[in-house]
Amino acid sequence: MHLTLADIHAAANRIRGLADATPLVPSAALSRLAGAEGLMKLEIAQPTGAFKLRGALNAVAVLGDVAGVTCCSTGNHGRAVAFAARARGLRAVICMSRLVPQAKIDGIRALGAEVCITGDSQDDAQTEADRLEAEEGLAQIPPFDDPAVVAGQGTVGLEMMAARPDIATLLVPLSGGGLAAGVALAAKTIKPSVRVVGISMDRGAAMFESLRAGHPVSVVEVPSLADSLGGGIGLSNRLTFAMCRDLLDDVVLVTEAEIYRAMQALYYEDRIVAEGACVVGLAALEAGRLDGRLPAGPVATIITGRNPDMGLFTRVMTGQDVTLGDVTVEGQRHDA
Repeated sequence: MHLTLADIHAAANRIRGLADATPLVPSAALSRLAGAEGLMKLEIAQPTGAFKLRGALNAVAVLGDVAGVTCCSTGNHGRAVAFAARARGLRAVICMSRLVPQAKIDGIRALGAEVCITGDSQDDAQTEADRLEAEEGLAQIPPFDDPAVVAGQGTVGLEMMAARPDIATLLVPLSGGGLAAGVALAAKTIKPSVRVVGISMDRGAAMFESLRAGHPVSVVEVPSLADSLGGGIGLSNRLTFAMCRDLLDDVVLVTEAEIYRAMQALYYEDRIVAEGACVVGLAALEAGRLDGRLPAGPVATIITGRNPDMGLFTRVMTGQDVTLGDVTVEGQRHDA
């Protein structure tokens, strides 16, 4: 399986007018932390509130005649598949684990999709999606490890480099690798010198652990402020593991406390309501994880989704303690 910039351009043509042209804007928080011009790609402006719509629309667009679609999801991919299926009049069954916030489940049901809650991990949800594909004939739209999905997500990088060819560093939230792989392919094909850094939380970071091991591995999923970055990459990963291995210049991890502070920074300094997964780039900069590792020039990141658990979000913004499984992040105020 081999993707090229031509595949990303083809995806851009398919999604044009539906999920493209989101704003690229200056960021006060990112500029302060990077010590350079900071830019944010606002994928929160998508109709479903997250970048996942790009890959889902492209994947559904290339399907032939099918009775319906299914997928496993931590939330935003399921919402995107539900949206894309409704646009084509298709049945959609979204498989999710019990770790997914209720707000994301409600958003998917509001789009007319069926939701199947099963198990305590994305791997459990994937097993159910596999069953629906085999027994009910539904076409499966993978959340990341699929060429049409990766090409769709790559349109984010295409747009960013077209708008600002001078971007020197891209900080990309990293989970299964669909976004990171697609963005890195687009950006590095256009500008080989651009540095692309994948960033994840330090508990249950499947792609990081897989890259370190040299092959896909399983991880234990745990609750996180960056819940959208949870889940495995699949032990039979066909595409995104190799692309992330070959295209990412660096991969770094951040703690829950660092994500907590970065969520506050994005809200109080840029006035943006977003998920914890969106701020891992800011968190890495604030924690010094990238000190001495960035070239001179503008730094950009992707604000990937606007669908947080609002109760949890409110606790973070008001400086309250947050309990995530067996970990409690102590509350702290942001000096706005």
